This record gives sequence, C-alpha cells and structure tokens, in this order.
Amino acid sequence: MASSFKKALESGKFVVTSEVAPPKGTNLEKMVHHIELLKDKVDGINITDHQSSVMRFPSLGGAILIKEMGGEPILQMTCRDRNRLALQADLLFASSRGVHNVLCLTGDSVLLGDHKEAKSVFDLDSSQLLAAVRRLERGKDLAGNELDGGVSFCAGAIVTPEADPLEPQLIKFEKKIEAGAEFIQTQAVYDLDRFKQFMDYARQFPAKILAGIILLTSAPMARFMNKNVAGVNVPQGLIDEMASAPKGRAIEKGIEIAGRMIMRVQEERMCDGVHIMAIGREELVPDIMAAAGLTAS
Repeated sequence: MASSFKKALESGKFVVTSEVAPPKGTNLEKMVHHIELLKDKVDGINITDHQSSVMRFPSLGGAILIKEMGGEPILQMTCRDRNRLALQADLLFASSRGVHNVLCLTGDSVLLGDHKEAKSVFDLDSSQLLAAVRRLERGKDLAGNELDGGVSFCAGAIVTPEADPLEPQLIKFEKKIEAGAEFIQTQAVYDLDRFKQFMDYARQFPAKILAGIILLTSAPMARFMNKNVAGVNVPQGLIDEMASAPKGRAIEKGIEIAGRMIMRVQEERMCDGVHIMAIGREELVPDIMAAAGLTAS
C-alpha cells in the first residue's frame, strides 16, 4: 500500500515536506511539539539521523512517534553508523511499524560531530542502501536469503544542485535514480536561476524533486554556510538583504526571503515541491509557508 507521501508525489500537487531533529536525550517534549505543529500542514516530516554526526535520540524512534501522532514520517537513514545487517534490520522494523518512507544518506564524517573518536562504518553508501531497499521489497536480503514478510517503501536520496563543480553531483544523481530513488530532496538552494539549470537536466529522469529551502536567521549565518557547508552558496544580494534587517528582526527577513523563494519555485513550476529546513526553529515553518502563500499562519 502506497504511503500518503508517495500518493502526494504522484498526485501532481506541489508537495511540501519539513523536518524535525530528535533531542539529545530522552526529553521528547520539544520534538512532540514540533510534530504536533507540522503533522497536518506538510505532506511528510523528515526525522534526522544523528545530524552532523551528533549523537541524538534515534531517527527510527522519532519516525515511529510521528506515525503514532498521526503524521507522515520520512525516516532518514545514514550509512555512517550501521553495517548492512543493522540497516536491513532497521528497514524491516520500520516497515513493520508502518513507516514506509525512507531517505537514504551516506552520512557526514564523524569528525564533524561530538564523538570524533567513533569508528565510521560506511559498509554501504546511499546508492547501495537504495538498492538494498529495492531488494528487500523483492523478498530477499542482501545475502540472497528469502524473507518471511516483505517491506514497501517510498525511497529517496539527496543531491546538491549548487555544487561547484556540478558534474560529480550529476553522476551521483543518476546513480541514485538507477538504484531506485523515487524522490530527491536537495541540499539548500539559494540561487534559483542556477537551480533552474539543474532542473533542465534533472527533468529527464522520473524522480520527483523537492527543492531544499533553509531558513536564514542572520547575515553571519549566511556567511558561515558559504564558508563551511559544501555545496551551499548564499548570493551576496541575499546576505546584504539579511544585513539590512532592523535590529532584532532578522528572523522576519529570513522568513520573507524563504517565502519569496518558495513562491517563485511554485509559480515557475521549477520542480515538484519544497523541503523546508528551519534548523532548530521548526516552530517557524508555518510562518514560512504562510509567507509563501501555501497556508494560513
């Protein structure tokens, strides 16, 4: 049975997803609040998997919580922390608990996180994980053994449309599509003219594309991303616009910019939807959607 997220992708509507980050600990109060806030407003909620290699409450636990609260979870799975046995086992468990959307990621280096002494696994990469999902759906594990009970997933991956050079990303993109990616959630896009060039290429493939929109909260944050986040390029014009915001009102300017970008993406039908990332300010996602004309605040 297709997930509601998959049905939304196939319906031709402008799809909106967002994401929440699990807590570092067992106090789920804030995550529950964000899920409650978003579950009826977006078509799917990503639950991040030890984002930036920082140890947190597990994404699988968060995905099940979203499901129990009536939302539509998109389980993020990285290959950094688990070998193929553990990844396949988690996919079986997720499917058995009604979690039928998965975003397959290779994962950041542990050197970026808070356990720099941890050993990375990378038994599989994101394309191989996608292939594993499709193999499980055919009733066999990666060793060729028969499964007693199958799985069903709407599986996706990521791409970085503003990477420079772009060609290696395009090779990875094609590899992920060939491995079975049905949808792509992109890294943050800020130069929409450049994103349109990527879409001119991507449109020939059957996968649905959701443009990544990260909320800018300040001009220094934009400069930080340009300096430290690979594949992200905030144009100087947007940095100047953020810097021009009156004192204490930078967030409002960031919401305005994000809303304006989403509106243009939708009006010009650049792609199939957007993935809104508020990075710890998930309570602002409804305001961004309202600024984009997607829903009432």
